[in-house]
Parts: sequence; C-alpha cells; structure tokens
Amino acid sequence: MFTHDSIEEMAGTYNLKRLFVFRSAVIASELAVIGLAVYVLDVVLPVQSMFFVVMLYAVFNLLVWLRLRKNALASANEFFLHLAIDVLSLAALLYFAGGSSNPFVSLFLLPLVMAAATLPKRYVWAMAAVTLSCYTLLMAINVPLTQRMSAHQHHASQSSSDFGLHVLGMWFSFLLGVGLILFFVVSMAEALRKRDKKLAEVREQNLSDEHMVALGTLAAGAAHELGTPLATMAVLTKEMEQEYSRQPELVDRLKILRSQVDRCKAAMGQICASAGQIKAESGRCESVKLYLQQSVECWQEMHPNTGISVTLSGSEPAPVIVLDATLNQAIINLLNNAADASPDRIELNATWSNSELLLDVRDFGAGLSRAALEELGKPFFTTKKDGHGLGFYLAQSVVRRFGGEVIYGNHEQGGASIHVRLPLIKLLAE
Repeated sequence: MFTHDSIEEMAGTYNLKRLFVFRSAVIASELAVIGLAVYVLDVVLPVQSMFFVVMLYAVFNLLVWLRLRKNALASANEFFLHLAIDVLSLAALLYFAGGSSNPFVSLFLLPLVMAAATLPKRYVWAMAAVTLSCYTLLMAINVPLTQRMSAHQHHASQSSSDFGLHVLGMWFSFLLGVGLILFFVVSMAEALRKRDKKLAEVREQNLSDEHMVALGTLAAGAAHELGTPLATMAVLTKEMEQEYSRQPELVDRLKILRSQVDRCKAAMGQICASAGQIKAESGRCESVKLYLQQSVECWQEMHPNTGISVTLSGSEPAPVIVLDATLNQAIINLLNNAADASPDRIELNATWSNSELLLDVRDFGAGLSRAALEELGKPFFTTKKDGHGLGFYLAQSVVRRFGGEVIYGNHEQGGASIHVRLPLIKLLAE
C-alpha cells in the first residue's frame, strides 16, 4: 500500500527527472548564448571562466542522471537542494556577464516558480531568500558587460549599442523562460495531479481499512458471545437425538440441525483464530483448480436448488497455493450474490496462469441499476430486503488485500457480471 511519504517521494523523483531534462536544456542554451554573444555580437566575456562553470554544472547533471538510473526516491529536501544549485550556477555565470544588468537575470524566477509549484511553503520562502540574495550580491559584485566596437559601428554611440544588446538579451531570456515554463512547470503540475489522485486513493483505502477493523472487532465480539449458545444447542440436539431415537424422521431433522450448529461453531472458530495471518489453514496447500472445485462444492451444498455452470481452465499443472479461508469465503459471497439475483442458474468461469487467477461470475437476473453501480462496494449498501450490505464489500476487501481488483457491471447479454483479477504472488506455496 502507498503511504503519504512514499507518494511524496515518488512525486519528488518524477520532478527530479524533469529537472534533469530541464537542466540539460539550460546547459545547451548557456553554451549557445555564450557562443552567440562572443562570436556574433562581439561581447567581451571571460569565456574560460564561464565555460568552467558550465562544465561543473554539466558534471553535476551527469551525476544526477547516474543516480536516477538506480530508481532511488527523492525527498523534498533533495529537490530543493537541486534547485538551489541551479540558482548558484546561474549566479556564477551572471557574475562574469554583467551581474544584475544582464537581461538573463530574470531567469532567477524559474527556480522560484518550480519551488512554488511543487514544494511546501517553507521551501518556497527559502528559495525566495536564495534568489533574492544572489540578485542583491550581483548588483554590487560583477564583471561589467562590454561590447567591442567594430569599424562599421563607430558612427553609433556606445549607449545605443548597449541598449540594443540589452533588448535582444531580454527577448531571448523571455523566449527561454516561456519555453522552460511550458515544458517543466506544466509537467510538474501533472505530477501534482497524479500525486493528489494517489493520496485520495490512500485515504479511501485507509477509510476502508477502518471499516474492516470495526467489522473485525464486531465479528470477534459476536463470536465470543455466540460460543455459549451454540455449545448449548449442540448438547441439546445430541440429547434429543438419543431421546427421540425411535422417531427416524425427527432424528434426521435433528441431525441436519446439529450439522448446521457445527458449521456455525466452525465459522466462529475461524473468526476467533488469528485472522490476521494469510496462511490461515495450518499451511495446507492445494492446486488452484482443486481449490476452486472445493469452493464450488461447498457453495453448492448451501444452494442445492441453484444450477451453476463452471468452466475451469489454465496452465497445467495448475499453480499450488496456500489455502486461505477468507479467500474461500470471498468466492462464496460472490456466488451467493449471483444466486440471490438469479436463483435458477449462474455461471463461474475461471482461468489461471502461474502468476494470477481470473474469475468471472455472472447471473441472469435484472442486472444492476445505475444507483447500484455507483454505490456497490461501499459498506452496508444492499439491494436486498433482508441484506446487510457486507458480502460484496468483504469479498472486495479480501481481493484487494492480496493486491487484486474487482470490476463489476452489467453483462451485454443480460444480468450482472463480476470480474476478479487476483495476483497469486502472496498465495503461492513456497
């Protein structure tokens, strides 16, 4: 299950990957701008020093790429540190190119925009302090930006030339900023939407888990309370069998009653046992095929008047899994719901591979209404007059506990259908 911290780290990793691409584009742009300024616009720049800064920046970006190949998660602290390094690298380049008078000084806003779009408020304030400090220092400490005067430029004043250069730099800076914002910030916003979706799923799962804990507590309490009445009923039915041994019809009915009491006691015993363990039946193992056949036979004993068409197919030999009482009960609950909607006949189609099991349960009833399709799967929702709204909810919870999913809808040929995809990784016998 995803936790809040893991989702935050996954979002940070995604943003760090986008930052790597962004930084690669920035490095290429910096080299292009330096070349354009020196060789086309005849600007006097300390090229060696600036190339040294760019190379250090490129080496750092290469180290980031090597780290990302290991699929390591990135925290908010790390992502903020990367943005701070980007600011310092830009500040170093601007120091050699006129400082705050350089039109590319507006690029200081990009890391701040990224921090505001992806990080908590405290990081945004810290990034604002970093960018403002660098900008302030560049106002006082910098290498002045000058332009060589060629022969055909002698008729123009130096101030006019500098102003034209500044305007051109502002245009190029604006163009670069727009492109990077469209590329990076928009993709980060998409990552935020995905993160929010994951967080909503986690909250929903936590709420479902709380319902399950509450139901488990109630079930354990009920099992404890019902133990004594069931034991009393078992003793009385046994005594009545002996007392009325000369009435065969009554004895047969008492035996049926006794078997139902024993089944209730067995169910209560399973609830009272350590239900939190997946391998709940003493480590017994069966093939998937035999497990499903036994589940269907158990269900058929409880519904002798409902016909069931069973199709079992898959890889042979079928994978061997550890028996799990909760999964067996989930399958029976799905079959019970189908039989309630279609008492005459239902269908069960099962296919399996070495890694997963697919189940399709279909009834031939009236199908699910729009309201039922929207509410099905929520605790205590039921369409039956005497239902409790727990059968399908518990079955769905069991399947999700094993990493599977339950998809429901109306069959194209009538009736309702339920599709279960169940990974077998947690059930395979070791």
